Amino acid sequence: MGQLTVGSNPTPSAETARTLPGVDRVQLDELMGVALDEAREADEHGDVPIGAVVARDTGEVVARRHNQREQDADPTAHAEILALRDAARAAGSWRLDGFALVVTLEPCPMCAGAVVAARLGLVAFGAADPKAGALGSLYNLAADPRLNHEATVVDGVRADECAPLLTAFFADRR
Repeated sequence: MGQLTVGSNPTPSAETARTLPGVDRVQLDELMGVALDEAREADEHGDVPIGAVVARDTGEVVARRHNQREQDADPTAHAEILALRDAARAAGSWRLDGFALVVTLEPCPMCAGAVVAARLGLVAFGAADPKAGALGSLYNLAADPRLNHEATVVDGVRADECAPLLTAFFADRR
């Protein structure tokens, strides 16, 4: 697992993740397994293989989705957005404090903005996105004190499994 960021204070060791409430490495690994299954489904219909899961702090999965931009002809049909919509419906509220988002690729600015808007407490992702990542690579919207909410971010969760899905997908299209 990679670096942990809490609010606007980067923490040098991911070991700290084990001591924060609601952050459990084993649980994050299991949830990433569900997100990876979702990512593989996206590839079946020509979408970029990205999967996302929203779970309660207890680990109960309330939503799981994959990219559907091509399938739905919708530029906003990112796995994260779809999963957050489903989770909000399941929770009966747009406020998702007490929930975590686990996603195979670092969220883009749109999805990171949705994390802030939904008041998520934790986001974990697998592969970093140096071209569009907005939770650490290019920006870190979850740790911007100018915004009305900050979230804990854990990067690199099962990145060795997440990154090859994306690499293979794009290699097949070149």
